[in-house]
Amino acid sequence: MIKKGVYVCLILFSTVFVFSQSAKHEWHLKKNEKGIEIYTRKTVVSDFKELKSIMYLKTSLQSLVALINDWESYPEWVYKCGKSVTLKRINDTSVMHYQTVLVPWPAEKRDFVVNIVLTQNKGNKIVTIKSINAPNFIPHIKDHIRITYLEASWTLVPMFDGSIQVNYELLVDPGGSIPAWLVNMAAVNGPYETMVNFKERVIKKKYQEAKISYIKELK
Repeated sequence: MIKKGVYVCLILFSTVFVFSQSAKHEWHLKKNEKGIEIYTRKTVVSDFKELKSIMYLKTSLQSLVALINDWESYPEWVYKCGKSVTLKRINDTSVMHYQTVLVPWPAEKRDFVVNIVLTQNKGNKIVTIKSINAPNFIPHIKDHIRITYLEASWTLVPMFDGSIQVNYELLVDPGGSIPAWLVNMAAVNGPYETMVNFKERVIKKKYQEAKISYIKELK
């Protein structure tokens, strides 16, 4: 038999847990232009807001994956990306990746290391590409602050009308002395510019004609 005090604690814990989970899913639309929606939300794990970008593109899953997998091209289209390098290719669907983030002077540059893992659902053909933070995979670089908290993911959802919902989510704590309120103020512009560039770049011939054997299209 559960004692009354313990029972009350369990009820309170369950209530707080449910409230926290529901609050976590309250996205707020901050920008909606050129078919690109940018959302932010507060989280219980960080003072920095989580970001979500959504757009719909008439293209193939393989073209989208080809662009996302073209890590060396990131400085050309990813907002504030300074350097982008594949450190180790584990297999076709998993790599160790290093990237630097350009920040205005006098703030120090940031960098991060992630294990990028791709999976595809065999039924609905949804592709998920997750970045799993691995800050200690390589030694810290001089004059760079290593980002130690980062959660990022692409979700590519094929629709039966031939379009694909492109969803990108990011939660990052840049570390150092940059205040959260300052980063949050400018949080919308970065993902918006990246998605605009993504949309313009994916129509290039090299991506449209890309063949990726482990990615299956929705038929």
